[in-house]
Amino acid sequence: MKKLLTGIFILLTLFAIAACEEESSDKGYGSGPMEGGSEKSIRGENLEKQQEVTGTKKQPCDTLSLQEYIIDTFPDGNYLVEFDKPLLFSETKPAVLYFREGGTYIFGVIAKSKPGERNVEVKNLVGYDASFLNLDSTRLGTAFFYLTLFECSGDGTFNVVWEDEVPIHSGFSAMRMKRWGKLKIPYVELNFIDGVNSGYRNFNYFLVNGIKNKPHLMETYESISRRRTMADVNGDDYPDFWEHKFVEDDTALFVKEYDSIPFYWDTTKQLYLTKTTKRWFRKY
Repeated sequence: MKKLLTGIFILLTLFAIAACEEESSDKGYGSGPMEGGSEKSIRGENLEKQQEVTGTKKQPCDTLSLQEYIIDTFPDGNYLVEFDKPLLFSETKPAVLYFREGGTYIFGVIAKSKPGERNVEVKNLVGYDASFLNLDSTRLGTAFFYLTLFECSGDGTFNVVWEDEVPIHSGFSAMRMKRWGKLKIPYVELNFIDGVNSGYRNFNYFLVNGIKNKPHLMETYESISRRRTMADVNGDDYPDFWEHKFVEDDTALFVKEYDSIPFYWDTTKQLYLTKTTKRWFRKY
């Protein structure tokens, strides 16, 4: 009996310690704006230590200079996101993409913390596990993603050309520059993991009106029971897509495609429409 009571006491003690640690972690770094701008100072110091460890030095218009610019000029709770690591011990890399046609332009993926909630942490926004935060991300803060275009001038100074919101809150993985159609229109593909549906979502930003104007957004995706593929439905300068419909069999052991519907971009209504029915439309 004495051993049983001792065991129960130990278990209760462990639960109490775990509860205290959880409460203290919720009040720790990243739970809100820090006093005296210390968050910016810590990020700046970490960037300097990174240069010392790697032996690299800032150069005009390079990624280190861009990171410093973001820390110095963006508000607290705004961060340059990192690419998802292919392997556990791979080096983390900032989510930037250089475009050197007509100047030095850098696409960067920025995460902004929702005002009134705790500041987000980049590690909670990237990869497969992070994709489940789309179900309820309020405890760890809510992130608003933006594809941001920076321009770097000859003297090494940066300025923001435009930023465009990405309609998702977590699960970032990769960013790629691609070209589409007969005109080889450049576009930036932002890849997000969709762990809930066992697939992925791509947010494609097409530079149909040149790099200095906000891009055109169109989403494609693929999972077990959802798929949307890029297409040229009506032959104009805007990308279109096919939306594939799936149905489960009676045993729910597998799903199969039973239909596909073309959507085209209507420049007047600024919506994706289909001739199948006037009731269906998509914003992107």
